[in-house]
Amino acid sequence: MSEQQLPSWADPSVSPAALDPQGLSRRQLMRRAGLFGAAFAAGSLATPAAAQTPLLGGEDPRLAYLVGDHHVHTVYSHDAKYRFDQLAQAGAQYGLDWMVFNEHSNFGHAKYGAQLEHEEILKARAANPRQLIFQGLEWYIPGAEHCTVFAAPGPHEVDVLTQFELAYDGKLLGYAAGGPTHPDTPRNEAHAVKAIQWLAEQRRSGYVDDVLVLANHPLRLGIDSPHEMRNWRDAAPEIMIGVEGAPGAQGGGIPGWRGPTSIRGEYENKPSENSWPGYPADAYVTYGGFDWMTATVGGLWDAMLAEGKLFTITTNSDVHRVVFDTWKNGDWLPGQNFDNTGRLPDPVNTTEPQPGGDFWPGQFSRTHVGVNRYGYRAVMAGLRAGRVWLDHGHLLDGLEVRLKRDSDGGRGVTLGGRLRVRPGEKLTLSVTVTSASRANPHGILPELAHVDVIRGAVRGPAADRDEWRAPDTKVVHTTDVSGREGTYTLRIPLVAGDESFYVRLRGSDGNRNGAGYLGASVDPHGPIPHEPGNGDPWVDTWFYSNPVFVNVEGA
Repeated sequence: MSEQQLPSWADPSVSPAALDPQGLSRRQLMRRAGLFGAAFAAGSLATPAAAQTPLLGGEDPRLAYLVGDHHVHTVYSHDAKYRFDQLAQAGAQYGLDWMVFNEHSNFGHAKYGAQLEHEEILKARAANPRQLIFQGLEWYIPGAEHCTVFAAPGPHEVDVLTQFELAYDGKLLGYAAGGPTHPDTPRNEAHAVKAIQWLAEQRRSGYVDDVLVLANHPLRLGIDSPHEMRNWRDAAPEIMIGVEGAPGAQGGGIPGWRGPTSIRGEYENKPSENSWPGYPADAYVTYGGFDWMTATVGGLWDAMLAEGKLFTITTNSDVHRVVFDTWKNGDWLPGQNFDNTGRLPDPVNTTEPQPGGDFWPGQFSRTHVGVNRYGYRAVMAGLRAGRVWLDHGHLLDGLEVRLKRDSDGGRGVTLGGRLRVRPGEKLTLSVTVTSASRANPHGILPELAHVDVIRGAVRGPAADRDEWRAPDTKVVHTTDVSGREGTYTLRIPLVAGDESFYVRLRGSDGNRNGAGYLGASVDPHGPIPHEPGNGDPWVDTWFYSNPVFVNVEGA
């Protein structure tokens, strides 16, 4: 692999005149973090000495945020359409620093497609060393939905994915949902846990430098039960790190496009015999484009965080077929099919819009990962540490979060971090927002309307592993930021009680708000579902952040 180069906005040799407003904004954020130029040079992610021995006041590093998408499909997936180079170019066009090509599992993929795509990835890495391109797999979890699995570049990055696919993929083994028997059997669930543990062993043994797993569109079918998600996380929390907080296919709700029943994220299903019976019918739609699991304050994501264990959220394109695009699948040559080629024929451009509900990578959904070096392992380390926030519609240019004790001058901790405090201590949550500096790809200059602080008690492991409620989590503070521009910092006072807790952030453009799923006393102005067929994603955009944990001594 060629030597990695800094992205243009981080490279001092690239003049400011060569950058667009977004690039200039990101450069300013880097300068403020003290990470510009040589301080952000390519290399392995060094662990600060302070992070090795946690201090009472916290000393998390200063971070720059890289924008990415971990759910991208090409002709190497049996149900997608675009060439690899088309997607890579689109990602670069929309400002992505990193991308994961996670093709669907299939015997043709395992035998032919994975290696063919790898050859394309190697060429792309050499041709554009400013972009981080990962190879991955969309794993059919035995007895459940899908996951993104991806490895750090190295001599075994394809081998580990192929071995995993053949040994643990639910579709290839006949262990997936939709079969003649209910998928939630001890055999299937145990095999999913073994799969994650096997990946952890490949990392421990050094066969691959790193590998991560993220569950995709968890409530689309309702077959990812709460106990399964907890079991995956606990099998190897350094490997199974989180879940799509918002699915791809956000263009599915554009009025008049896919039909009168279309929903953002293509969450258009109802409970089936394979669904976990404890989910309400309202769980099968998106709320402000986000999965019910994430969007419900006091819901399943909060119930998992209330155990005091990090579980990261992301968002992405899940791109298969882009809205209003004019490309269609090409025709097979005689005797060819996916099983004996591992890829679809190249697409053919037409003059007519083709069916689709997706956006290009980075066009609408963005996952921001905090790093202090530029490189593949740095992105994976940032994801694992939970230094993540996400937005739709390019709502923000930047978000920086610090939680500090008022009694000392420590740097404090940021997203995914843990601050140790004493009972009754006063704290300050500093939220630095950098407003959107340019119109988004839809021609709208996004404007943030409010920032919400959500707080939840940490009570330890759930007694019931299928519990999806966190009754002590609610919105505790809202700041109206309408009309504010540029970069500004909100300083929100908090007080530690006698028990540990966490805080997380959320905000929106303010266009569609209502009482949260568990009531206005919990969430007075949260995201709400749109009417079927009338869910223009560009006029209902949100950002979410990962939590910051506060460990109270003696709790």
